[in-house]
Order: sequence, then C-alpha cells, then structure tokens
Amino acid sequence: MPFDPIILWTDALVYLLVGIVITVGWYIRRSPHLRAPWRRVTHSASGMAALTILAFFILIGVLDTIHFRPLLADASEQAGKKVYSVEVLSLFDIIATPLRTRVEKTYSAPLSAYLYAKETVELPDGSQVREFTRLKYGGAHLTDPETQRVDDVIQRAIKGGSWGLFAWSLIVIGLSWGLANRNHTHFLHTQTLIWRGATETPWRVILITLALGCVLLGMVVALSSHYHVLGTDKVGQDVLYQALKSIRTGLVIGTLTTLIMLPFALLLGIAAGYFRGWIDDVIQYIYTTLSSIPSVLLIAAAVLMMQVYIETHPEMFDTISARADLRLLFLCIILGITSWTGLCRLLRGETLKLREMEYIQAAHAFAVSHWRIISRHILPNVMHIVLIAIVMDFSGLVLAEAVLSYVGVGVDPSMISFGTMINAARLEMAREPMVWWTLMAAFGFMFMLVLSANLFADAVQNAFNPRIRTLPGKMSPSSHPKAAPTLPTPQVASSPLAPNAKDTAHL
Repeated sequence: MPFDPIILWTDALVYLLVGIVITVGWYIRRSPHLRAPWRRVTHSASGMAALTILAFFILIGVLDTIHFRPLLADASEQAGKKVYSVEVLSLFDIIATPLRTRVEKTYSAPLSAYLYAKETVELPDGSQVREFTRLKYGGAHLTDPETQRVDDVIQRAIKGGSWGLFAWSLIVIGLSWGLANRNHTHFLHTQTLIWRGATETPWRVILITLALGCVLLGMVVALSSHYHVLGTDKVGQDVLYQALKSIRTGLVIGTLTTLIMLPFALLLGIAAGYFRGWIDDVIQYIYTTLSSIPSVLLIAAAVLMMQVYIETHPEMFDTISARADLRLLFLCIILGITSWTGLCRLLRGETLKLREMEYIQAAHAFAVSHWRIISRHILPNVMHIVLIAIVMDFSGLVLAEAVLSYVGVGVDPSMISFGTMINAARLEMAREPMVWWTLMAAFGFMFMLVLSANLFADAVQNAFNPRIRTLPGKMSPSSHPKAAPTLPTPQVASSPLAPNAKDTAHL
C-alpha cells in the first residue's frame, strides 16, 4: 500500500458531522413540512450566492481532512519492510503539491521573479554588489523578467480565465439539461427561464457567482504553476498555500465547536424553561457564573494546561500533526464549553413561553410524560432558533480562532491558520520595505468565509422566521411579472422553475 491512512481526532469528528448532515438532509427531503422552509432558503439570491462560495471552502476543507502518511520507497527497500514518512499529508496537499514543495529562500512579492531582500552577489570580475536575486521557482522560465514578466502574467491569466469559462459553460449546459429533463421542458426554453431570472431558485445569480469563481480559479491555477500568486513568507513558503490550508482550521473551529456546545445549550436551556423552580435557578446560576468569567482568560488557562500536558507526555504522539490536532480539538472543546450560554438563555426564554401554550397544557392534562412533551412539542418549536443561532455563531467562532492564535493561545504554532498567519505578519508590517501580502491574504480569505457565512445565515433566518412568509424582495412565482399564475397542481408547486405563461402545463 503506497500510503498509510491516518484518522486524527478532528478528522473523525468531521466525518461524523458529514454523516449527520447527510442523514438529516435525507430525513428533511422525505418530510414536506421540514422541506418547506429550506425551499424558502433556496429562494434567496444573496443566500444562494453565499452558499456557492461556501461550497468552495467546504470542498477545500473536506479534501484537507483526508490524511495519510506516504510510503518511503528507498527506506522500505533498505529495511525490507514498508516504512512510512513521519510527515502527515492530506489529499489537498497532494493536489497542491507544486505550491507546497516550491519553497524559496525568503520573502518574495506576489507574482514577482525576485526576492524581496537584497543579497550580496559576486560578479565575474570578483567584485561584490548587493541586489535583488532571482527566485528559484517564481518566474524561473523567464530570461529577462524586467521586460517579459508583465506580458507573460497577462497571457497566462487570460489563458487560465478562458479555461475557467469553458469549464463553467459545461456546468451551465449540464444544469440546464438536468432541469429540462426533470421538468419535461425544452433545453433552450429552460436556459431562457434561467437567464431571465424567472425561476424559483435564483440560478442566474448562482451561475454568475460560479462564473466569477471559475474564471478566478482558472487564472490562479495558470499563474501558480510559474509564479507565487500571493508571494512567499519569511521561510519562503507560498502564501496562497498557507491561506488555503487555513480554511480547514477555520471550518473545524466553527463546526466542531458548534457540535460540542449544542447539547449543553439544548439540554440545559429547555430544562430550565420547562421545569422551572430549583432546576431553573441552578442552570441560571451556572451560565451566569460562566458568563461572568472573561472567556479569553479561561481559554488561555485551559490551553496552557493542555500544552503542558502535551509537552510532558511526548510518547503519546507519533507525529507533529497528531499533537497539533489534539490541541485543536481541545480548543474546540473549550470554546464549546464557554460559548453555549447565549443560546441556552434564548432557549430558556422560548421554552417558558411554549410551556404555557394550550396544547402543552392539554398534554399535561392527559398525563403525557415530560420527555414526550419535550421531544414532540417543545424541541421542534425551538429548532428554528437553534438553527439560526448556530449558523450565525459560525463566523464568530472563526474570528475567535484568529484572535486567540494571534495572542498565542490558539492552535499549535505548527498548524497553519488565519490567526498564525496574522501573527507571523504582525512584526513584518513595521519593517522597511513593508511585507503586506501575508496579512492581506489571511484577511481576504477570512473575510470571504465570514461574509458568505453571514449572508447564508441571514437567508436561513428569514426562511425559518415564522412571521415571514417569503424572503424580502423575492416574489412568489404567481406574482412574478414574467410568469403566469401557478396552477394548483403538485407538479407545478414542486417545480424549481417558475412557470411561464406559454408553458405552464409543462412545468
């Protein structure tokens, strides 16, 4: 076997989370009353555009979660048995091998062919001069970077963008063909409806967002094979590779912390509001006391204790990645324990209101058990609050990791994250000339991740809000100016394409 599969603690939890999401999605798909609000989420143009961007981040995170140790062929032949490397790689590392392995001597600016620091060079006549030397990999194919670099960058960017547009056109054709077959409409008519915006799901906005992404991705792929698109850091590592590797850390912090805090918030919040009395007093005392402790100090103390334990028990970890992963998992646990109080308070207030409703009182009168009332009546009616809260807390947790890693109590220094990138760039902002690209790369990727998460959370909030029938600014198919009134048939109501005046019967 050319590799040894490795499952880290966070990998196992991510796989569990993916399984839960697939199972819940399958259950929602089979339940019309649960599928209805999610259909309203798909009507939001900003929400679906944000989800398209989030899908890219999630894909990078999943690829970076499949870990293994490669086989050392030479060492295996000498030892007579399989010998694996101590370096743990991921599937994303294999895909991004050029970015990972092309390491320069030190800093280089984005798309540059020279180092960012002068070095002493000996001339053929024996004299020495200080100048910016050529990079080992970036722009190495150019004979005269001063005159060739700009034209070469433009040509490669245009070529990569063209390939991105070609890939996007294939996606458009496949999507239109699939929708046409599902709704029994003509292919060209389906494309007309999509580009006129006469569909329930805003496919036009999704495809425009996807077009921009495909063009940008094609340009980056074409340029990264010959340049460092976002430059290199102090040790010569590609900044684009670091920014992409940081995505998994941010996603793990946001999702696993939510997974850890959710049981505390659900159990204690509903119990406090439903049972009241001394149970409510004890739970209020717990989350009030926990909220009064500065979270940064509590997290710092817990992480430092965990770090001491790791350093005093090195035999427990066979690789550096295993040690860094345990610290990341412990950070998720600490953040989850300290961040459940807000959601718990919201659930307590909502449960206090729900337990006074007539159907809850009727269930009490018929001697229905507390567990059945909570599971069948209370929990389904607070899930919209839970869903909205966890989606909106995701971006806050991503920012929390960046702040904690910046002050040195976040992830392990050997693990790449947005916080460690910002911390590494902190001292370089004061040097002359200023190294700005590491900070801007971390800020740009983190900004896109947090912004897309917030926009998607806003769409989820509007869709699950019982006081809002449709999303603001989104007309129903029956009121669309380009669509005729929808026929009251199940086939028309479940169609993802808004019916057109001439082809209502076909949709």
